Amino acid sequence: MKKAIIIGAGIGGIALAIRLQTAGISTIILEQRDKPGGRAYVYKQDGFIFDAGPTVITDPNSIKLLFDLSKNRMENYVNLLPIKPFYRLYWGKEKFLNYEDNIKDLEKQIAKFNLNDIKGYRLFLNYSKKVFKEGYLSFASKSFLTINDMLFILPKLIKIKAWKSVYSIVSQFIKNDYLKQAFSFNSLFIGGNPFSTSSIYTLIHALEYEWGIWFPKGGVGALIKALIKLFQNLGGNLILNSQVISIYVNNNKVNKVHLKNGQIFDADIIVSNADIINTYRNLLGQYAFGKKKYMNLIKKKMSNSLFVIYFGLSEQYTHLAHHTIFFPSNYKKSIENIFGKNFSRDNLSIYLHSPSVTDLSLAPTGCSTFYALIPVPNLSNSSINWSEESIKLKNIVFMYLEQYCIPNLRKKLITQRIFTPNDFKDVLGSYLGSAFSFAPLLTQSAWFRPHNRDKNLTNLYFVGAGTHPGAGIPGVIASANITAEIIFNDINL
Repeated sequence: MKKAIIIGAGIGGIALAIRLQTAGISTIILEQRDKPGGRAYVYKQDGFIFDAGPTVITDPNSIKLLFDLSKNRMENYVNLLPIKPFYRLYWGKEKFLNYEDNIKDLEKQIAKFNLNDIKGYRLFLNYSKKVFKEGYLSFASKSFLTINDMLFILPKLIKIKAWKSVYSIVSQFIKNDYLKQAFSFNSLFIGGNPFSTSSIYTLIHALEYEWGIWFPKGGVGALIKALIKLFQNLGGNLILNSQVISIYVNNNKVNKVHLKNGQIFDADIIVSNADIINTYRNLLGQYAFGKKKYMNLIKKKMSNSLFVIYFGLSEQYTHLAHHTIFFPSNYKKSIENIFGKNFSRDNLSIYLHSPSVTDLSLAPTGCSTFYALIPVPNLSNSSINWSEESIKLKNIVFMYLEQYCIPNLRKKLITQRIFTPNDFKDVLGSYLGSAFSFAPLLTQSAWFRPHNRDKNLTNLYFVGAGTHPGAGIPGVIASANITAEIIFNDINL
């Protein structure tokens, strides 16, 4: 029986482990933290449950398939709850839009902004559906190991005008400035600047429209538990508190990993679900090719980082939406704030996650669990002192939320914790504290993104946000599917 080791228990790594174990490959996941999940880690504090990372599930079928492979029923492991509306978008106190898949209701809301944009929205939705068909159902399930793979899809990329940005495509169809923001912000969920991210990522709108937005009962942590339970029921082995410090190479093949505690594990197949740049720098840096690959990868543009406040309040707030986006007064300046070099506290965008609206079990009786997230620059902007900035940003966020949706927030505050770009670097091992790995530019997508298998080491593979197709829960699960197929082909399974 072939043996595989997966370094890191993020969603992509777990999804791949399930596929390998189902196929009869003896698989071990080595996770350096005390719990699985990676960016989807869970914090429990003062009776509150905080999902640390991704909270938006847009392709429930990709999760269901992981159970179907072994003839298990997803419903026996985890229950996904539909979220309505998908998002509530605010511009100030009075102007808002409930972003949803009910076309009649959505068009009524669009009419309040600009009656003429109803027709434009319909045209945009049709465009997004076409891109979804090519960019997700086709591109995101295909490996890009050779330049010929990229050349094959080039005509389709030209057809959908993939060189244009998300915002410029939306602007072709929609004229109202608020609505342009409403239908272009989604790319921020995968670390993309709407003004420079390829229009391929307009597919996110159709993806949400097609399959909805879901949330696991018990939080995203309940989904992680379910996937790990499935993996272990299939005979897989998860070993926690196991930090890999090096990967050994022999005759152009990887064959062993060395743990910080001195243990050595050998394997026929090694997969990194860790940060790709740090995989080459830290785990393969003892070899000349590892240093060279690292130096090449750091030339790429990294995505932004995030500032997150997790907090619990002594009251329930039924008037809130599960997902709320507060747009700044100057959208373009806000985006420049996130992706540029001159960060300021003006024109901040705030995403408020309110899971207790959907699932009361995530907080003590009569209480509510939240996190508020601000997209911020990664650590290439070294002028920001995050120890000092954290206090200032937290106060701004709490004051804003008190003014617009949660009066007396600080009087109701029971518990809180903060996660900064420094934590993305130090806790999650993300290069420059990037929250989504490489920025989703056209020149960093598909074949241009780090491949799912190393070019020279024929049994070293990658899974997760840093490889094709990219970040987000659907993206990393798709990367697991692609990597699994490459492995199966390589070993003639």
